[in-house]
Amino acid sequence: MVQIKEFEVEKWMDENEGDAIHNIAETCCSSITLEELQQLSGADSPLAFLDPKQPMTYGPIRGSVALRTHIAEIYGAAPISADDVLITSGAIHANFLSLYALISPGDHVVCQYPTYQQLYSIPESLGADVTLWKANFSDKWAMSYKDLESAIRPNTKMIILNNPQNPLGTVMTKEELQKIVALARAHDILIHCDEVYWPLVHDEHIQSQVPSITELGYDNVVATGSMSKAYSLAGIRVGWLVSPKKALIDLLASVRHYTTISVSQIDDRIATLAMRPDVRRKILERNIALARKNKACVEALIAEFPSVCEWVTPNAGTTGLIRLRQKSTNGGGFIEDVSFCHNLQRETGTMLVPASHCFGAGKEFVGCVRIGYVCSHEELVRGLAGLRSYLAQYFVD
Repeated sequence: MVQIKEFEVEKWMDENEGDAIHNIAETCCSSITLEELQQLSGADSPLAFLDPKQPMTYGPIRGSVALRTHIAEIYGAAPISADDVLITSGAIHANFLSLYALISPGDHVVCQYPTYQQLYSIPESLGADVTLWKANFSDKWAMSYKDLESAIRPNTKMIILNNPQNPLGTVMTKEELQKIVALARAHDILIHCDEVYWPLVHDEHIQSQVPSITELGYDNVVATGSMSKAYSLAGIRVGWLVSPKKALIDLLASVRHYTTISVSQIDDRIATLAMRPDVRRKILERNIALARKNKACVEALIAEFPSVCEWVTPNAGTTGLIRLRQKSTNGGGFIEDVSFCHNLQRETGTMLVPASHCFGAGKEFVGCVRIGYVCSHEELVRGLAGLRSYLAQYFVD
């Protein structure tokens, strides 16, 4: 029997979001309705993209050509075609397929950290030896290339990236990615990059400097993506795998047969409309503007409590880590983030995620909470009001 660790962040969401009044732990951009999608697309009705005479058989096994073509178009600087795209039931399915298909017992992998636990716990469950490539809070969550270089071994099979990075909200630029690609090429290492938050880059100074891993001239790569985060359509459960290497896509398709025949035809059609270039552009513009507006609200709260709160300002994605301290009369040390989140939600209805528990195995990121700030502006304002009142009552001398 495969031994796999509890998926702490998903367990936390499962156990707590049902009771939350103000959920600012969610990582998706504020979800759009079918009516909003209709308006963005210029369709005549919310259901205009459906064919009422279409038999509800299984859809195309790898995903419709129309959807795969639109997805291929977002990798503009790479030689990606519809044949290089494989549709999955969300990015979580895509990640699982890649890791399951490509990692064997005894392999060594290096995984960017902190990140979505799936990306290192699945390899561990498959018998791989995992080295965590850790971000440095004191250096604005920077990733040290020297640390990555020193982690490489003769049996290193894969480098696992998450770009933009959950929970930090940081992103690696083209220059940084090129160094990783050069290292992987020199050692014939496969790169798996979870790009579920790409291309949601809201720092205007680097917005044009963040390519997909597929766009850097190295074909031994797999990228995953989804409609859930940057495109505001988590409810349709559509994700994808992309690789310029045909042998990789064919292998992943072979493994996929054991988990999925096809995604829902209805989901495929909705995703096809949303990924149409003109509609996709409008969704991203909406979400980048929302991220900038909401991030300013979080920064304003942090500025109100300088002795309590600190963070590294996110420049991409939908999340960030806030580190919190006790008031000086209680010693001024870092909070115990699990009890903080439980008590905050019980007293104010505001939900956050404790980082030490959900990302640090109880040992790292103590005192940090993850906030998902690209929810609706109204939801964020209400959630921050609860957090503000709680901090003022219990954490200010």
